[in-house]
Amino acid sequence: MYVCICEAVTESQVHACIKAGAKSARQIRDTTGAGRDCATCVRKICAILKRSEDLVATA
Repeated sequence: MYVCICEAVTESQVHACIKAGAKSARQIRDTTGAGRDCATCVRKICAILKRSEDLVATA
């Protein structure tokens, strides 16, 4: 599923960035370009980051 249509960034790419150590939407933007244009996807990226933090906290 696409997270950022403007830059064609998928949810899998965002998860890969998080797995590689990204901890903010800015770090994901710098790596993938997601959020660089219209920034509509930034909320989605933040939600994915939050879910990943919650998963790590409960593990």
